[in-house]
Amino acid sequence: MKETLFKAAKYIRLSYTDDKSNESDSVKNQRKQLDSFIENLSDTTVVEEYVDDGVSGLIFDRPAFKQMMADIEIGKINCVIVKDLSRFGREYIETGRYLRRIFPAYGVRFIAINDNIDTLTDSGDDLIVSVKSVLNDAYCRDISVKTRSAFNIKRENGDYVGACPIYGYRRDENNKNRLAIDEYAANVVRDIYRMKIIGMSALKISETLNERGILSPLEYKKDRGLPHPKGGYADREGAKWSATTIIRILGDETYTGTLIQGKQGTLNYKVKEIIQKPESEWKRAEEAHEGIINRQDFDLVQRLMRLDTRTAPDSGSVYIFSGLLICGCCGERMTRKTVPYKEGKYFYYYCPTTKKRGCTGSATIKEADLHDCVMESIKAHIRNVVSIDELIAGSDSHRIAEMMLVQHMEQIAENEKQIEQISHFRSTLYENMINGIISKDDYKSFKAKYAADEARLNSAVTAIKQEIEAIRAGNGERMRWMEHFRNFEGITEIDRHIVVNLIHSIRVVSKTELDITFNYQTEYEAVLSLVRKEAA
Repeated sequence: MKETLFKAAKYIRLSYTDDKSNESDSVKNQRKQLDSFIENLSDTTVVEEYVDDGVSGLIFDRPAFKQMMADIEIGKINCVIVKDLSRFGREYIETGRYLRRIFPAYGVRFIAINDNIDTLTDSGDDLIVSVKSVLNDAYCRDISVKTRSAFNIKRENGDYVGACPIYGYRRDENNKNRLAIDEYAANVVRDIYRMKIIGMSALKISETLNERGILSPLEYKKDRGLPHPKGGYADREGAKWSATTIIRILGDETYTGTLIQGKQGTLNYKVKEIIQKPESEWKRAEEAHEGIINRQDFDLVQRLMRLDTRTAPDSGSVYIFSGLLICGCCGERMTRKTVPYKEGKYFYYYCPTTKKRGCTGSATIKEADLHDCVMESIKAHIRNVVSIDELIAGSDSHRIAEMMLVQHMEQIAENEKQIEQISHFRSTLYENMINGIISKDDYKSFKAKYAADEARLNSAVTAIKQEIEAIRAGNGERMRWMEHFRNFEGITEIDRHIVVNLIHSIRVVSKTELDITFNYQTEYEAVLSLVRKEAA
């Protein structure tokens, strides 16, 4: 019978980044090696075993490790035995702090079998511990760099590297790195976009879905046994649809087939706090998977969400012209007002900006007059588009296509010139801050602005280049936007859906004068100019 001096704890750790093919690192084999070693210790008895499975060695905020430290503090444990130093921890500063300060303070003996470290016999040479800790830390850094690099390559190739696909998609059964449409959920997403386009608010859409008994994204995934996020804002029992969920779905570009990843990350392999990355560092892959929503409807919804579209009283929908009317005097958004008249009511729009703030207030118009004028303007514009389309069809389309290509190339040159200027400005920012020309806050503000402008211009150049390829292939944007207007040919009445699909803004100059900017106005004017040049 051996005399027990040490009450030992077997500590076992396996990280998710460890080489799973290395059987010696498995929990089973670590336990086996520890048991075999302890059999030869005449003065030690195992009191407890602690296992952290799938936890990084860079952090010490591990469940089993924390429990072991709590038991050490109450005197239950006075000896810790591990397979090697890397199982205890890979962050060299914290590892050294435990071995040199914390364990000695509690009178705890530490043994790392493979590294021949035993603090009782002084075989835990300080230099050896330091070197091995640094090497273990360097190993983690190397793994982190390789992992990040591999993920970035996957993101650039359009591979999905997330844990839980968004509502409406599943992992493709034939290629786990790609997203495939989940048809039931995709139909719900299409309904959400349709309801938004016809004028329903996010709150009304969520209430409608709940009334229909449609499961919220989280509940749907739970019901189908699909991967779902845990600990999020909607991770609660019986979660319902909410306006927040609707807004997230309406703003997610993934539904167009474009995969945007890498929006969040950590500063380095030691800091686990999640930070938001600037848009310039996001990884964007076009046509990475099949889209649920076409690009035209997605862009329309983004514009609608930016408008001032307050819902009508006792209604979940917005007024037909809400957010589209602009005062011709001061440029402010106009407001709808109801006025009792005899036994009924009449409605008009006015500018809420007062004369003291520089607005004459002359831009006031009755809703009925506005409705009639806009309807006739839409009909006239559609007729013009149809006429241009037919004229192009009967003219030298090859010549017009060549002229459009020249315009596109000129625009690319202009954008690239702006990008070059921005690059020059960005290169001088830091020097200007060091020299005291601008403050640190100004430096951060300008840096973010330049990054956003550069990303926007680069995106525009990419879009124009795609349009050039489409024109050369014979299916340019010219035909697509014309077809968009022709879809509304023959209308006899207008509603919110028609108005937001065709009109960008309505500038009210006076009671009798409107300045309407239609969607695709730039394309319309460009083609009209090309047709006139061709005719000349």
